[in-house]
Amino acid sequence: MSVGREDKIVTRWWSERLEREVTLVRWGTTGRPVLLFPTAGGDAEEIERFQMIDALAPLIDAGRIKVYSCDSVAGRALLAREGTPRHQMWLQNQFHQYVRHEVAPAVRADCRTPDIEIWATGASIGAFHAVAMVCRFPDVFARALAMSGTYDLRRFYEATEFTDEFWVSSPLHFVPRLGGHHLDVLRTRYIHIMSGEGRAEDIGESWALAKTLGRQGVPNRVDSWGREWHHDWMTWRRMLPQVLGEWTNGEGVVP
Repeated sequence: MSVGREDKIVTRWWSERLEREVTLVRWGTTGRPVLLFPTAGGDAEEIERFQMIDALAPLIDAGRIKVYSCDSVAGRALLAREGTPRHQMWLQNQFHQYVRHEVAPAVRADCRTPDIEIWATGASIGAFHAVAMVCRFPDVFARALAMSGTYDLRRFYEATEFTDEFWVSSPLHFVPRLGGHHLDVLRTRYIHIMSGEGRAEDIGESWALAKTLGRQGVPNRVDSWGREWHHDWMTWRRMLPQVLGEWTNGEGVVP
């Protein structure tokens, strides 16, 4: 069981970028590093409370993956209406910068491999952040597994105008403008987009993202699980171990 795992490590520090204390949690000791973003209001230990670590335990215990999770700072601020909409948009961009410049180095240091490629995943708004990491920082994040994603966040803001901080952090809007070396590297990455079509699911968001990526030549795939799978942890506990098992099959143990 995940509760009381000896391989669980909790780290906290003050982030100047986010102007608050942040938490990073790790489960596992060897394997491919996987950064699992919480849902919108979740903290770094949400995935443990909702038994995702239990679902991933066979892969963790086999040394095929190490799982990391951080607080959903931008999502929680959006749900709580922290500050003004402009502040919330600023925080969304800052959250991505925090992941790139604080979380990713911490993961690489923990893996004792300064250039190890990280995989990103998450469900709902966590899927948005996973996709954004690969699209914004393809030099660090090699793959994303996006489950039941929400990719156009404009409807969640009480705003009619959107700032540059919003546009540069939203893959649907910045990927069409990419070019040069950034796009060349991104075209070597892969984004797997999964969704059910049951209660509270909107697979149309997945197809819209796929079309945006496809027009730029970014490898991706939409994987529909059908109407019997809902926007729920039960769905994600089935999806994530299956795909990560396929991705790590035969890959071998990495530091």
